[in-house]
Amino acid sequence: MQKLPEVEQAREVMTLSQDWGVFRWLAEKKRVRTIADRAVAAFDDVEATVKDSWPDELKKAYDELVAEAAVDGTAESKKAFAKAKTEAKDVDAKIKAIAGKVKEADDEAYNCRMDAEDKFAEAERKLSTSMAKEAAQIALRSYDLREKAIKKSEAARRDAAK
Repeated sequence: MQKLPEVEQAREVMTLSQDWGVFRWLAEKKRVRTIADRAVAAFDDVEATVKDSWPDELKKAYDELVAEAAVDGTAESKKAFAKAKTEAKDVDAKIKAIAGKVKEADDEAYNCRMDAEDKFAEAERKLSTSMAKEAAQIALRSYDLREKAIKKSEAARRDAAK
């Protein structure tokens, strides 16, 4: 995966923010949010491109895992999972295992990003620079995890073709 300018800019801002005081955080929070949102959008675009290039079997296996995770007790989510499961019923177990590893990496990256967002929100409510700095560190870790997940998606495409 190549370096994304939006992500590199976000990394730079999150790193520099480690030295900011409360007033600088308050003054820069909208700009930081905009930059972070651009990084997430850039990751989303690359991830979509990679997953669009997957073979159909891998897409079906991954979609089944996504639908299973989305089951929330409603008839609609159960129906979506049943459909995805039916479509993936003939997919090789090796392909399903590959999809499972990608899903785990995606979930880990997503959860880390949500942790950062929650910590930023809490820091803003409490006007806490130490929490904002911690949130920035979590955001930096989330960028690493997202890159790792995208690399797994790229590798999955190659591994599924074997």
